[in-house]
Amino acid sequence: MSEEPLTDAAPDKPPVSSPDEKVEFLVPSMKVTVTRNDRSSIIIAAGPVTMSGKQLLPVVEISEAELDVVRTATWVRVGFRGESVMTATDASVLLGAAGPGLAVIAGAPGFGKRTAGVRALWEAAQAEKSDDGTAPALREIRPDWSDPATPDLRLLPEEPGVGYLLDVASEISAWKDPHKVAVGLVGHAETLRRKGSFLVVVADERGWPEDASGAMGRVVVHAALRPSAHRVAVAHLRHVHQKPDRVHWLDSGADGTGRVGEASMLLTENSTPAEAVRLAGKLAGVEASTEGLEAARASFQEWRGQVSDVFARTEDNADDRALLIASVFLSGEEAMAIQEAGRSLLNERPKKDVREILTGPDLATRLADVGAQVEGRHATLDHRPGYARAVLLHLWRQRADIHPHLLDWISRLTAPGQLGAARLVSISDLLVDLAIAENDIRVIDKIRAWLDNGTSRDGHLELIAGIFARTAQADALGPTIRARLLDWAKDDEVAVARTVALVCQSSFADDYPRQSLVRLRHILDRPERDEAVTTAEAALQSIAGRERQLARVWSTVIKWAKETGHLAGHRAFLALIDPRTDPFVLQVMLAAAEGKPEVRQALIDAWSTVLADSRVHGEASQVLIAWAHARATDDLIPAELLTDILRRVVARHLMTTPVSALVYGEPDVRYDQAVIDLRKDLHLPSSDMFDIGSTLEP
Repeated sequence: MSEEPLTDAAPDKPPVSSPDEKVEFLVPSMKVTVTRNDRSSIIIAAGPVTMSGKQLLPVVEISEAELDVVRTATWVRVGFRGESVMTATDASVLLGAAGPGLAVIAGAPGFGKRTAGVRALWEAAQAEKSDDGTAPALREIRPDWSDPATPDLRLLPEEPGVGYLLDVASEISAWKDPHKVAVGLVGHAETLRRKGSFLVVVADERGWPEDASGAMGRVVVHAALRPSAHRVAVAHLRHVHQKPDRVHWLDSGADGTGRVGEASMLLTENSTPAEAVRLAGKLAGVEASTEGLEAARASFQEWRGQVSDVFARTEDNADDRALLIASVFLSGEEAMAIQEAGRSLLNERPKKDVREILTGPDLATRLADVGAQVEGRHATLDHRPGYARAVLLHLWRQRADIHPHLLDWISRLTAPGQLGAARLVSISDLLVDLAIAENDIRVIDKIRAWLDNGTSRDGHLELIAGIFARTAQADALGPTIRARLLDWAKDDEVAVARTVALVCQSSFADDYPRQSLVRLRHILDRPERDEAVTTAEAALQSIAGRERQLARVWSTVIKWAKETGHLAGHRAFLALIDPRTDPFVLQVMLAAAEGKPEVRQALIDAWSTVLADSRVHGEASQVLIAWAHARATDDLIPAELLTDILRRVVARHLMTTPVSALVYGEPDVRYDQAVIDLRKDLHLPSSDMFDIGSTLEP
């Protein structure tokens, strides 16, 4: 089948307009003005849609924030002892030299490899400016391989005049054949060179097979020296946060004055650029006072001293520790409610003995002693940004036996009607921070165990899915979580598979649309159409409706739909063209089919394959009727084309249950005028075939 684009581009969601309204809207590299619009909405194209062939990996522009760091005075090229840090410069030289347009920046975490890669791309782009001052675009490739262990390099983009960044540092160690992949990347970079483009690959310290050959070694730059964390913090405080008046907090005494700032000792020779950026953000976000500085210092140090002191003071006081833990998850709630939640953690009931009730410090005093701030009836930890996270990390690391009890308590706390049910977002944030900070899959596995313990409420599944989605996008932990999601998509348990489908409805699908589709396919192939399947159908529709994703989803689903014996493709096709939830995909594909015979034929062929599968006859019948309704009521549906497609489908499958029900009707079933009108327009041989079940509802 042809790979010619269906439309000029993959459509964005249509803006609504009145017939006489002038509409202006922007899509990448294009401005469109429409007047005298006689439809209720407009379909705009923004990227090629193909019927076959591979959809390339997703590509995003490198953000202006990152570019500002590398192209301004914020950029630091000096190490702790004043040495020149040449990582970016050496990589830039490789990009401009003869040979492949490739530089591989290899090294351990914490050496600023990504930022060095962006700087190298920017320097190389400046050197490639055209006469009119136009420089190559700088973009990042998302490594959305179907199987990260065997990257399919045919999916790499190769547009002319583009500098690409591909960060595989967290996954390169899992490549089954790193030499084969490396050879492929060198070959791809040679293609890029011929097109005036180039590529920076960010790798770990051992994954790139540089010893395999001279060609493999010549493209490598080792990030062995960190930029001075102190200089990075100063540069960010001065230029990014525009707080030059606070730079003296970072004075190191190296300028000969002997002045040492109160925050200078927070950074050492081994501090990473990321830590320096974080410190600058903390210093910029507080009041310019002694109290503000102290708060920034404590927050940067993650309140380790304060948390250790609290746990030391409460060594023999489980009540106060439980009160602190409840404050972590319920910060801002009423103090009495927090106290009740703490007792729930201890599985204790309220005290009844008057003597015991009257003994000991007041609740406000107890809360203050564990670091909470009490205002009126409410208690909060928000006055110490990061304190709640620090408490949770300390508890998780120092009290491993609490893990199952803590997660069980959180599950009870967030049950419908409970105090935590309205705090799913903030509780999810805490658990995500915990998982990423620990970089330990066991945290996720313990949260996953909720599903094995019977957790199936919508709120809980959404909470767990949110945790999985965000950790799946994390730098270090992400590849492991993404592999887990693939295993869980095949799980027999409805709650587990449904949770994965919810992940595929989230922002995870923006960065990893291909991997989302692979996981949805496993769920859609379940033998029964349970809640996991319907959630997966909704996820598929959600991805198809996103900017620039319809092309990928359509080409993938059409391939699935051609496969006999697989429910996934048939369910996916029906979900995609079902106008009841959102007619957008059907509108676009029919609009494309008006000008592209191969699109029309693809719709007919897919319908034919689906109708041959008796397992989806119920869903197919509903979608056929939905088409009849859309034909009658939707101005953006080309009625004649839809009728022609169905006429050809009916000719092939007249005796299948869904088609015969549509054409002949069924006993005791009454159809509305839209279905009756469609029957007439199908131009079938005899009018008496419409007698059964064609009466309008009285």
